[in-house]
Amino acid sequence: MKKKNNAQLICQLSAIAAMSLAGTVHAAEAFSPESKWMTGDWGGERTKLIEAGYDFTLEYVGEVGSNLKGGYNDDTTARYSDQFALGAQLDLEKIFGWKDAEFKLAITERSGKNISNDRIGDPRAGTFSSSQEVWGRGQTWRLTQLWVKQKYFDGALDVKAGYFGEGEDFNSFPCDFQNLAFCGSQVGNWVGGIWYNWPVSQAAIRVKYNINDELYAQIGAYNQNPSQLETGNGFKLSGSGTKGTIIPVELVWSPNVNSLPGEYRVGYYKSTAKADDVREDANGNDAAVSGDAYRSHSSKSGYWFVAQQQLTDHNGDKSRGLSIAANATFHDKDTNVVDNYQNLMLVYKGPFNARPKDDVGIGIARIHVNEDAQKNRKLINGVNGIDDYDNPAFLPIQDTEYNAEINYGFHVTNWLTVRPNLQYVKHPGGVDQVDDAIVAGLKIQSVF
Repeated sequence: MKKKNNAQLICQLSAIAAMSLAGTVHAAEAFSPESKWMTGDWGGERTKLIEAGYDFTLEYVGEVGSNLKGGYNDDTTARYSDQFALGAQLDLEKIFGWKDAEFKLAITERSGKNISNDRIGDPRAGTFSSSQEVWGRGQTWRLTQLWVKQKYFDGALDVKAGYFGEGEDFNSFPCDFQNLAFCGSQVGNWVGGIWYNWPVSQAAIRVKYNINDELYAQIGAYNQNPSQLETGNGFKLSGSGTKGTIIPVELVWSPNVNSLPGEYRVGYYKSTAKADDVREDANGNDAAVSGDAYRSHSSKSGYWFVAQQQLTDHNGDKSRGLSIAANATFHDKDTNVVDNYQNLMLVYKGPFNARPKDDVGIGIARIHVNEDAQKNRKLINGVNGIDDYDNPAFLPIQDTEYNAEINYGFHVTNWLTVRPNLQYVKHPGGVDQVDDAIVAGLKIQSVF
């Protein structure tokens, strides 16, 4: 009951603060296409607050997905999902004189349904990616960020502690696509049982050292607590249910190549929590056949590569031009169903002089299932005497899923982007028997 009351109190206080601030909005400034915010600058008060160290935000992401053709169920329909994020970022040096320190709070709410679960993928297997990335981790309220960051030695050392997810700092990547395979930290998409992406938070600490202006190294420690994934634990702050710690390390290089920005990441993670083998029992035999428990491993690990590079500008305007990006993750084959993943994306910002802030993007991704995990499912079906895919008890065999997306981002105003997109999913869930699918999507992003 105490946990629930705390969550309610945080939400109530946040809502009161937002409404009190919104009360100062001047109608003339609201909905101005040049403003960064839908509600405007509140007659100049918002800028004054930011200059004083107080930055309050309310952001919205809404996504629609419709199965135009193919998939497990080709009865065409549409699904909607969304997220609201209420945040506060405080410059503690300006407010309290606490040098080089800041505080951040974010509360999120997700709702809606996903087209991928039962239309694109076989419900017995699901899909690996999602045609609506904003859906997931429970359609509920969550404490997503609650942290303090302190810099030392003129900014060379950066320490952040509190509650947040790994993808906020490690394996980080923008989210300008709608398909999950091109959006955000990809490690968490394929080892989601231990690496909790937004909007889930964990007790954590991250230490970053800036080697020079272009290069930094960082290490983190995150409490691995599966109970925080549960819908009713969105505001859980206690450590009960902890299974171990996930430790990521990363080296990040941000060069200018031909005077154009780039970012290159290489990282490694290790989880200290026990993890079950995907196939073998403790004696090295097939657990599906022996009937014994799957072998327990003392840890699991993986690594990643991320590259982003702007390739061209537009007549000297570096805010426009072509960029390329790629992600690759690799995971412990003994304990993880997905053993490797890769994607490649091209984005052109400002494709037309009449639309200099628009962007167009195209991407393709591959998600591969561990061969031992495939064999384990085959053995289970054999033990159960089932070889007919149409039998409800049959476990579909999963191999490789491919996702592709092309989109166009209409920069309607400085506070509103509308991104229609078309997605293609080959072998949804890695299941060959499921027809390839075409999905029409629409992503809306706004800042209030």
